[in-house]
Amino acid sequence: MEAAVYTIQGISTGRTVTLSDAVFGLETPSDHAIYLDVRQKQANARQGTHKTKERGEVSGSTRKAFRQKGTGGARRGHRRSPLLYHGGTIFGPKPRDYSFKVNSKLKALARRSALTYKARESAITVVENPAFDAPKTKRFIAMLNDLKLSNTKVLFLLSDGNKNVYLSGRNLPKTNIRTVDELNTFDILRADKLVIVENAVNIINERLS
Repeated sequence: MEAAVYTIQGISTGRTVTLSDAVFGLETPSDHAIYLDVRQKQANARQGTHKTKERGEVSGSTRKAFRQKGTGGARRGHRRSPLLYHGGTIFGPKPRDYSFKVNSKLKALARRSALTYKARESAITVVENPAFDAPKTKRFIAMLNDLKLSNTKVLFLLSDGNKNVYLSGRNLPKTNIRTVDELNTFDILRADKLVIVENAVNIINERLS
């Protein structure tokens, strides 16, 4: 699969790059692999610090409120009872670790599947390496406008940590800037369009093939 390479001004350079069919052109993308990879990323991001107090942890007297028989009311013990207002919580959440493991081969399959879906939707744009002398958000916005990607959720993929480009676009609400090392299925699916720097294409082809 060939993709045209554009300048940051949105003009075709006349060159093309090869998007490997083994990465961007799967015949049967795996939706289940995508589900597991995204679920793992979201689960690993959970702090798991939620906690409610049980009847032994809330404040209040443990003296029996009234005698067992003869009142006409329900039998119960002290005011920490879960049946009462300000009582303990029954089977409430406790701190726990939500993370789980997903094999690296399955993760690679999930990313290939997500990239295949984006390629089918013609949602991938390849651009020359943007050389910013200094961080400049206006210049980054102008680049997105020239590529006709303004007001679009964009995942911008760099081959390495280009600090000036990252600082130029990190505050834009609909722009997510990642290096190839940080590429993940969740970010691919969340974006409407993928902008891949030209020298990052071969790295993706090699790592995910």
